[in-house]
Amino acid sequence: MRNELGHVRPVAPAARQMTNWDMCATWIGANANNGTWYIGGVIAAAGMLTASTALVVCGLVSYVLLALASYMGYRTGLPAMALTRPAFGLRGSLVPSVINVVQFIGWAAANTFIAAISIATILHDLLGWPAYGTPGGHRGLIVGILVMSMLHMASIALGERSVRMIERVGIVLVMVFVVWESIVVFQHVSLGAIMAWRPATHLRLTGGAAIDVLAAFNLAWVTAAADFSRFTNKPHAATTWSFVGANIGLFWFAFIGLVATIATAITMNHFDPNDSDPSTIATKLGLGVLALLVIVITSTTANAVNLMAAGSAVTNMWHRMTLRPALWLVTGVATLVSFVPLFFCHVPGCLHGLFGHDWDVSGP
Repeated sequence: MRNELGHVRPVAPAARQMTNWDMCATWIGANANNGTWYIGGVIAAAGMLTASTALVVCGLVSYVLLALASYMGYRTGLPAMALTRPAFGLRGSLVPSVINVVQFIGWAAANTFIAAISIATILHDLLGWPAYGTPGGHRGLIVGILVMSMLHMASIALGERSVRMIERVGIVLVMVFVVWESIVVFQHVSLGAIMAWRPATHLRLTGGAAIDVLAAFNLAWVTAAADFSRFTNKPHAATTWSFVGANIGLFWFAFIGLVATIATAITMNHFDPNDSDPSTIATKLGLGVLALLVIVITSTTANAVNLMAAGSAVTNMWHRMTLRPALWLVTGVATLVSFVPLFFCHVPGCLHGLFGHDWDVSGP
């Protein structure tokens, strides 16, 4: 793919095997994940109507930019960070490359930690291990992180091919789970009650703050769009289906996170934005072990995209490194970063302030 001077060769037409469905599934999988669910729960503090409006507007605008960036990858066959070289130069392109490596390893670690909570809960239910959030609960989290790291290794073992396979399989399970979750939520609480619910004044999030949270979340994918579209030989796959897939994943999973968080607040008569991660919500709504297993799968599909983006950026930083060893490298680093919350916080508040908000949850 590259010579010693760092000149990147485009993906050859014969190697471009990603179909319309592959591109759509990739971006559904990228957004149908724990982080998107958690984002939906965070913006629940703005109320259902304001949060839903911010979600739709921000998603449509953000992913127009994703489609445009994806088209660049299709036209050139080059990874995203190589496309920054005309503007930044060969050495200057290291700056956006470092940013991409940091942000996508960070997102992979965040998703891994949330999924590890699900695994810890499963171990508690099946084996009687200390529950998440109780003394000794770190043991389940550590095992969960190690299990997730093995799943991630499997998902990137063959590079682009294994990422494509994990998205094809995983996205079907994700869709089944979200339909099931939607039915369960509305069995607990009516849509009218959800629309009428308002958080306590001291917890309320403004519409502008909700858009700020969503923009920071959505726009990160734009910087990775070409890393996937370079493997397709169809312009509509790169643009239309990337746009459609990203919005389906965002709207569906953020919406269910939003609705489930509000439904839980109504059911429990208590609202805490820090408890909006899918593992906590699934447990409170009584969805059982199967739901927690699907949460683990969603983390795997999302992190396949995160790790692919980080690995592609690494190949722009070290010109002699090809994509597959770069993927192994970033997966190892992401696993190590996933352990960081264990040293700096005490569960269950480990997700506290993850998206830049220091929530005051002292009141009802």
